[in-house]
Amino acid sequence: MNNDLSYGDDYKYIPATSIESGTGKEILPDLYSHTVQIVNISLVGHPNTNEFVLVDAGMPHSANEIISVIEERFGAGSQPKAIILTHGHFDHVGAIIELVQRWSVPVYAHELEMPFLTGKTSYPEPDPTVEGGMISKMSPMFPINPINLGDHVKPLPEDGSVPHLPGFRWIHTPGHSPGHVSLFREEDKALIAGDAFVTVKQEYLYKVLTQEQEISGPPRYLTTDWPAARESVKKLEALKPSVAITGHGLPMTGGLLTDSLRKLVEEFDRIAIPAHGKYVDKSSK
Repeated sequence: MNNDLSYGDDYKYIPATSIESGTGKEILPDLYSHTVQIVNISLVGHPNTNEFVLVDAGMPHSANEIISVIEERFGAGSQPKAIILTHGHFDHVGAIIELVQRWSVPVYAHELEMPFLTGKTSYPEPDPTVEGGMISKMSPMFPINPINLGDHVKPLPEDGSVPHLPGFRWIHTPGHSPGHVSLFREEDKALIAGDAFVTVKQEYLYKVLTQEQEISGPPRYLTTDWPAARESVKKLEALKPSVAITGHGLPMTGGLLTDSLRKLVEEFDRIAIPAHGKYVDKSSK
């Protein structure tokens, strides 16, 4: 049944980490974030139920860690109802195949991410020349070849609903990738932003290591459409989220989140768009 599942030829462990690696935080009673090396996964659902969903699937070779985190929070043998992908970059799908093979649960992503998740299309090459530090320089080693989830991956419903997450809706927030989505719950204004914006300067090794909290646009070395990225941040800021889990960096809440997002919108070109790089269109600045 699972013979159609495969990672890309360039799939490999990436030796990058942060001081938050291996730690988790309960942001709300039903919203938990856990850091796998340099990226965050989210668990949505109350711990005393088996009605929960995993958002994103961590770094390559992190399946055992993700399973352990889930069983610690929800009980031995627990498995999510589904896995929702904010997008298909290597650090968000790193353990997806092992998890699908273990649980046989459906995976959902935006229609525009499907070519990267069904073996058809590689992502554009990362840009090591982009303004930034050591992580940018490391980016050529990051896997970009498509993984193949076959018929285990399905497009998110066109009506904006999120399977098994009543109350949440998905919002198309492209720029970092064509089919990038963020998840938002109107009731308490909880946001899972993916990499639409992050709360650490992801390009700089020192800041990634220390997780110094600082709002930023999407990681520069893999962002190919800056005008779209700018519009996506505007879209999310307009929702006035009260809490945000981002793909990289510590969760942000309350007034700090409100003020930081407003500043990011107002100064997006200065804060987010690199001064140089092969995907930087000067007309976007």
